[in-house]
Amino acid sequence: MREERVIALAGVFQAIALVRSIALRGGADAFAMQPSLDSIFKIDADSPADVFGGLSNLRQGLETLIAQLDDDKRDLSITRLALSVMRVESRLTRRPTLLGALRTGIETIARQTAGAEATSALVALRLGQLYIDTISTIQPRITVEGDPQYLRQDSQAAQIRALLLAAIRAAVLWRQLGGSQWRLVFRRGQYSMMARGLLAQCKLSGA
Repeated sequence: MREERVIALAGVFQAIALVRSIALRGGADAFAMQPSLDSIFKIDADSPADVFGGLSNLRQGLETLIAQLDDDKRDLSITRLALSVMRVESRLTRRPTLLGALRTGIETIARQTAGAEATSALVALRLGQLYIDTISTIQPRITVEGDPQYLRQDSQAAQIRALLLAAIRAAVLWRQLGGSQWRLVFRRGQYSMMARGLLAQCKLSGA
């Protein structure tokens, strides 16, 4: 179960790392974006790894998580963003009507964009609007720091919102598996060790 929590947590940090990349540089690794965005539509899956299409698709998330658990390598901007995502996810779970609207919206987008890549501009636009209609109504809102020239562009803003949905989806999975902020604080060493083991599996598989 703890290993499954680490996988879910890696999903959170992968989406957040991609958000930071777009906010700072205007783009992100498409190979990592694909499984993160695909995960939004995998409402039901056989295992946490299946949500992301396999463990090998979480390499960036595992690397980011390991760095965040290391005091010397931690990026405080990513830490703040992760905490904001977890706070919003916690509030979302206490609003069943909003949660239902979010699920219905995701199912509708899946039907409307059938056959399109999750990284396509169309899917990002639809997911971004769903984020505005649902997650953005939860206060305080998630704040993304970055370069204004990218944050103001509609295409980048849509990608960021879509990836924040992916981060929240992974945070929901994390909570469903028994994850909590306190558990993360008190078991940082264990989580770091398990994340390193999972990352080693990714490298051995040639990911």
